[in-house]
Amino acid sequence: MNGITLMAFLATPDIPVTSIIAGIFGLFIIISGLFTVKQQTAAVVQRLGKFQSIRQAGLQFKVPFMDSIAGRMNLKIQQLDVIVETKTLDDVFVRLKVSVQFRVLKDSIYDAFYKLENSHEQITAYVFDVVRAEVPKMKLDDVFVKKDDIAVAIMRELQEAMNEYGYGIVKALVTDIDPDQAVKNAMNRINAAEREKLAAEYEGEAERIRIVARAQAEAESKKLQGQGIADQRREIARGLEESVEVLNQVGINSQEASALIVITQHYDTLQSMGENTNSNLILMPNAPTAASDMLNQMVTSFTASSFASDAIKDGSKKKPPRLNKD
Repeated sequence: MNGITLMAFLATPDIPVTSIIAGIFGLFIIISGLFTVKQQTAAVVQRLGKFQSIRQAGLQFKVPFMDSIAGRMNLKIQQLDVIVETKTLDDVFVRLKVSVQFRVLKDSIYDAFYKLENSHEQITAYVFDVVRAEVPKMKLDDVFVKKDDIAVAIMRELQEAMNEYGYGIVKALVTDIDPDQAVKNAMNRINAAEREKLAAEYEGEAERIRIVARAQAEAESKKLQGQGIADQRREIARGLEESVEVLNQVGINSQEASALIVITQHYDTLQSMGENTNSNLILMPNAPTAASDMLNQMVTSFTASSFASDAIKDGSKKKPPRLNKD
């Protein structure tokens, strides 16, 4: 429809121009009163400055020129991060990061909108109050261990206070504990010293175990060595006894047999040393008469011991005979 046709339509005597204009104006007013509210959002409608109603999600209508949207409230869960600096019981300054999750209660949208000017500032103030009341009662180590207790105290205090203003506290979390850098360095040094001490204790225990095991092994070795030497000497004595018995059978007495065996072992030793060309051992004395002297000394010793034994048996005080060494 062009402009000429529209003017001809408006000039038609059956439809007054004022009615058409009134209809268009009324349609404009109706359209201007329509508005939409997003999901998880609530709109607060006021009429001439006074609270009228709360509109939920969807297409809504307000009276044009009289009703107005005073504000919209977010019904989603929101999070506010608050950083609080305070002092512990052992005079250490520490910064705590507290994350508060909250939302507007659907049944208390009016209170949340009209009773509280700034919800974030209100929550922040309560967090500061609780943290600075609880942390100074604890030492730094306890702050790390009992951070959940601090979070519970914050949540309890906020729930009691914020429910009155239409806000529900979902969760309160202590997400970070940050002491002064010098304190952290000192804690790291303490931890390192503790670990070094523990390592030294383990090393000392391991060394003790090694020493005990080595001593036990050495004792066992000495024991076995002693048993071996005893067995060796026992066998030597048994062999000497058998040799003396054989020599007695051919008319040689025990003293002469013993002397003969010793001389034989002496020459066997010299022969064994002579077989090793790299030996630097020198047998003293090494004169040809050494064997004869050794034999005379052994015979003298055997005779003296035999005379002493007989004197003890007879109870006499006879002097032992003097043997000619020649």
